[in-house]
Amino acid sequence: MSKVACDLSISLDGYVAGPNRTLEEPLGRGGELLHQWALRLRAFRAEHGLEGGDTGPESDALAEWQKSSGAVVMGRRMFSGGEGPWESDPNANGWWGDDPPFHTPVFVLTHHAREPLELSGGTTFFFVTDGLPAALEQARAAAGERDVHIGGGASVVQQALRAGLLDELNIHLVPVLLGTGGVRLLEGLEQMELELNAVTDSPEFTHLRYRPRS
Repeated sequence: MSKVACDLSISLDGYVAGPNRTLEEPLGRGGELLHQWALRLRAFRAEHGLEGGDTGPESDALAEWQKSSGAVVMGRRMFSGGEGPWESDPNANGWWGDDPPFHTPVFVLTHHAREPLELSGGTTFFFVTDGLPAALEQARAAAGERDVHIGGGASVVQQALRAGLLDELNIHLVPVLLGTGGVRLLEGLEQMELELNAVTDSPEFTHLRYRPRS
């Protein structure tokens, strides 16, 4: 059965992005450190058209995650880093160029309507103006029997958790401290229980799989 799942890297002090995010540093100061674990893996590198990389359980798990994705939901800030009308967004076509790594339909939450953006490799961005439940409904229809992945950012994940719309939360715990001023993944969530279903350790990182409890 398909599910709605999220997969994010997080610092020891709870941040998914560092302070002072800009177009040049979309993850904020130090935020790129959160993703070093993936950059070295063969599955990640192959998805981005690169050769080589480490094999093993981490790469296998990432490859399985990529294979399971039938559609992606993300926020406007994750898509372009911008806000407001699209004509004033300097990054209006997103971070990933003409061949994004998703290869599935991607549904972007926004307050500003826009026609779909079809790019190479099977990725089409659809812009949804009527909220997360509507975006997830469209994503489920597009995904069929495969999973819907919430790509972020933190506010979209928080909305999904509050509304009981997230079936699985995968956290890659990275041993860095990003300090105050960044973006916390679980900011403002109260009285919520998460059931730990799986733990995968590597020499530097810990990968945790949770299921939100009703």
